[in-house]
This record gives sequence, structure tokens and C-alpha cells, in this order.
Amino acid sequence: MSDYDTFDGRFGALVIGSAAIEQLWTGGRWTEGPVYVPAAKAVVWSDIPEDRIMRYDETSGAVSVFEHPCGYHNGHTLDACGRIVACEHGGRRISRLGFDGRWESIVDRFDGKRLNSPNDVVVKSDGSIWFSDPSYGIDSDYEGHAAKSEIGACNVYRHDPQTGETMAVVTSFDRPNGLAFSPDERILYVSNTSQSETPAIHAFRVAEEGSTVDGGRMLAVSDNGVFDGFRIDRAGNVWTSSGDGVRVYAADGTLLGRINIPESVSNLCFGGPKRNRLYITATSSLYAVYVHATPAERP
Repeated sequence: MSDYDTFDGRFGALVIGSAAIEQLWTGGRWTEGPVYVPAAKAVVWSDIPEDRIMRYDETSGAVSVFEHPCGYHNGHTLDACGRIVACEHGGRRISRLGFDGRWESIVDRFDGKRLNSPNDVVVKSDGSIWFSDPSYGIDSDYEGHAAKSEIGACNVYRHDPQTGETMAVVTSFDRPNGLAFSPDERILYVSNTSQSETPAIHAFRVAEEGSTVDGGRMLAVSDNGVFDGFRIDRAGNVWTSSGDGVRVYAADGTLLGRINIPESVSNLCFGGPKRNRLYITATSSLYAVYVHATPAERP
């Protein structure tokens, strides 16, 4: 099998045909939530069922346990200060790793009720924190702690750290999951990984005031597994996980191509000194490949 499948001529400009896909580590149960931490020259990711955070040192190639137990982390991102912001299944909260090495809670409730189990998170350039909150971490004890949902729904939220206000911005999905903003932050992309609804990525137009979105449109539908986590490059292309590898879609929804990975992909991020190395979490492993793309820069 080829490492790459091209469906649109534009894909050729995004990948390096001679660049090999590397398996950097294996041994996880369900790897997720990779984030590149420039100050540490490292990638940090979750092994959710094992309740641990892993760390890949890009200078030495060494892999180690960053933290265990960790509260069943899932998705991660960085804030404007370079601090890790995390989704915790176990703590049912969004937390942040302070400069003192301690995790602090940012938000754990909506309308006075405990969140389900935050899944993916992104920090907008205005400092607001947007996150998805499906129930995977409370559905069983495998990825968290089995419990009943207090909210009774799975939504996407916007949290304003300045005012402390948390508002539901997307309420139409059974299992909202991955999310990311377009380079200009005028579009919020959200995936729906429900088994009873169409697995797809939807695009929502962000209002001028920056805190609400419209009803959305379907960007792409998966025909192999679900779209879990994804990232946007500076040209606006969507690099997304799927059951058969990493798929790349143009902003108009055209499938450009696929990077074939031998395991079901859960998530990915851009990293490395030039941000042109794609790190991929896939079932039990961490993979990497160099590409001709870099992550979107915020306004």
C-alpha cells in the first residue's frame, strides 16, 4: 500500500512523496489529544484508558510518561502563554498546567451542573476557551468514571476566562467531538462522532461579535470510521483523523488526499521547529511524517 492516495491535484503540494511515515512509539490502549509544546521541544499526548499522559522528546526520540494518574485526559491545546490546556474525563473539567507545574481548574460546570467529560479544546485569539463535551468519559469506567449526565445533553461551549461565563454555542449534536477554527477564526469546525447520526465535520460561521455561531453546514461525511480530532493549516485545509488514515479536505469540502496509517487515527497536530511535522495518534501508537503544510496562525 502506498503511503499516500491522491484524489485532487492540490494534494501533491501538501505532502512530500519521499517522506516516510514513522512509528515513533507504540504500546497504548487509545492514544489521543496530541499537542506540540515548543518550549519543551516535545509532543504531549493522552493514553486515555491507561490514565496517563505521554511525552515524546524530539531532540532525543525518547518517550516517557509525563504524568500518571492524570484524571483521564483527552484533548490538549496551548493558550497564548504556551501553557497546556486539557480536557479531563475523570475530573469532568477543563484544566490548565500552570508555570508552577500544578493543574488548575478553569471550568467544570454549566448552569451549576457538572460537565460530562470534555473531549477537545481550542483557545481563540481573544482568550476564550471553546470545548466539546460528549459523554464518553462517563459512559463507562474505561475512559473515566461511569456516571449519569447532570446536564442531559452533549454540547460545545465557549468559556470566557475574564467574566467566568460559560455558554453553549452548539447544541445540535448527539456526540460533538473535534473542533478547530479557520485561520481567520470566522469558521468553527466541529465533528459529530455519534453512532446514531451521520459522522461528519460541520462548519459554523462565527458571528461578528465573536461569541456565537450560526446553524452550520456539513463540510464532509466519513465513509470509514468517524472524524475525531483534526487541525487546520494556514491555507485553510482540514487535516482530519479517520478510520483509514489522515484525510485532507479543502475548505470547500473537496477531499484532496489521504495519508495511509495502519491503525485507526484519533487525532493529530503540527509540530517540530518549522511546524511542518505532522504528529498522529492512532489507536495504540504515535506516528509522524513531514509535510508541506504548517498550522494556521491566529489573527
